Amino acid sequence: MLEFITWDVAPEIFSTKYITVRWYGLLFALGFLIGQQILFYIFRKEGKPESDVETLTVYMVIATVVGARLGHVLFYEPMDYLRNPIDILKIWEGGLASHGATIGILFALYLYARKKKDQSYFWVVDRIVITVALAGMLIRLGNLMNSEIYGHQTYLPWGFIFVRDGQTIPRHPTQIYEALFCLVLFITLFAIWNKYRARTQEGLLLGIFLIALFTFRFLVEFLKEPQVEFENEMLLNMGQLLSIPAVIGGILVLVISSRNARKTGNVISNAKI
Repeated sequence: MLEFITWDVAPEIFSTKYITVRWYGLLFALGFLIGQQILFYIFRKEGKPESDVETLTVYMVIATVVGARLGHVLFYEPMDYLRNPIDILKIWEGGLASHGATIGILFALYLYARKKKDQSYFWVVDRIVITVALAGMLIRLGNLMNSEIYGHQTYLPWGFIFVRDGQTIPRHPTQIYEALFCLVLFITLFAIWNKYRARTQEGLLLGIFLIALFTFRFLVEFLKEPQVEFENEMLLNMGQLLSIPAVIGGILVLVISSRNARKTGNVISNAKI
């Protein structure tokens, strides 16, 4: 008889009369805290002011929360929030979209880079995506702790039964699939930066990040249950439709990066990545 993993972990770490601390919130915050320490290391290695990391952190926190929330509102439930706009502020009730966070971060970093003569837009984003990949891993683990964003039924031995969400059959733990992929992506991006940063054309890491992450996101969505009701009638769900322009954008970034690198002579050549 097949045995599966019964997932019955409480989403709350602890709760009192006045406050509830959840795993998702803790892992979300850890993404910023650990990412900040990685940026401190990167900025020290490249001779940039560490005080800029603190400024970047503020940009990142605001952009991630606002972008992810508005992304969910606009892409997944626009009519519901149009009827009850005050609900947009109720972030604690859930509803954050990674595609919205990506747009928010890219825009915020554009505003940041405009004020820094020694840090071009592509230079900044190339370093940020390293930390974003790690944060993505932690956020997906938070989804696992919430017993949400899981996949279709499976009889593979690592199938999860999410009993807290009322499930009685094993499902693909797509949160773990995405978390592991983000971890591999983080290690890959950090390794490229660490070994080739002096010869890496600006925009290379951003292009790799966009293409790799959203190609995987497009594919893993085939295993997921619909997140909102209107996706039941769609050939490709909203996550997949939003991933396509992100992948195309990544390809365009690599093309621009390669052209700029050839002009300056700053390009990785004959290097095995």
